[in-house]
Amino acid sequence: MLSLFEKFRSGLAGTTHSLFGAAGSIFRGKKLDSAALDVLEEAFYGADFGVATTVEIMEEIQQAYGEEKGLRGRDVAEIGSHVLKRILDGAEGPLDAPKGSPEVVMLLGVNGCGKPTTTAKLGYFYQAAGYSVLMAACDTFRAAANEQLKSWSERLGIALVSSRRGADSAAVAFDAHEAARMRKHDFLLLDTAGRLHNKVHLMEELKKMVRVLRKKDAAAPHHRWLVIDGSLGSNSIEQARKFHQAIELTGLIVTKLDGTSRGGALAGIYRELGLPVHFVGLGEKPGDLQRFTVENYVNAVFGLKIESV
Repeated sequence: MLSLFEKFRSGLAGTTHSLFGAAGSIFRGKKLDSAALDVLEEAFYGADFGVATTVEIMEEIQQAYGEEKGLRGRDVAEIGSHVLKRILDGAEGPLDAPKGSPEVVMLLGVNGCGKPTTTAKLGYFYQAAGYSVLMAACDTFRAAANEQLKSWSERLGIALVSSRRGADSAAVAFDAHEAARMRKHDFLLLDTAGRLHNKVHLMEELKKMVRVLRKKDAAAPHHRWLVIDGSLGSNSIEQARKFHQAIELTGLIVTKLDGTSRGGALAGIYRELGLPVHFVGLGEKPGDLQRFTVENYVNAVFGLKIESV
């Protein structure tokens, strides 16, 4: 069985290759020169770290290069990891025990980001941790979304509340909350319909769901997490802003990092929004949705090993 760090390293292999593959001989132990610095800078942009993060990392590398001409690839990776850990300070979303009865997690995002699958994987994570979980299929617009979540529910043995296509999604959330309360579930996970972040009336429907839930529990939904497709890179920042304005997000889940070379965007998204990252998707299996940790993420991206897992 892979350790947690090995899962990060495997899932982020595309991003690591984007950096190290493009930089070529820099990371094969040869000494750095000015031409290699230019290649390295382009590699950071190619991995979608963004301007601010790339500049900050490169400034420290160039300063070290100015002081020591014998700088090698391993040195560069360690400098880069040190800077990125500093940038991501505070980015880890806490994993607290449920305080609500039930603890309600609302999953939001645009179509195609993987909400039903993420909902199921999140349920699997909490269930494996010993919690009782209920999922609710609040995407009543797409029959495929309900079917997908139902399939996951049967496969993973996680209870599900759903309704007919076209039903009021807020009513489904209301009924699911009542069911979760009566059955004493620890977590209620709400899979909401995909929303175009620039469509006001669709955002209003999400606000309605929040209002309805608060009739049951003034603190609900306790968590409002935006699911972001990691393969879209920094293009996700604008959609995150819009969702944050409408719903006041409390955190992020970044999916599909295993299929992209643009995993550096996670740093840019956190830097821009200041929202903690709770989970990352590192593969297709139920157990491949993992808690985000700065240590694992940064060391995996820079190809460094860590002792702790």
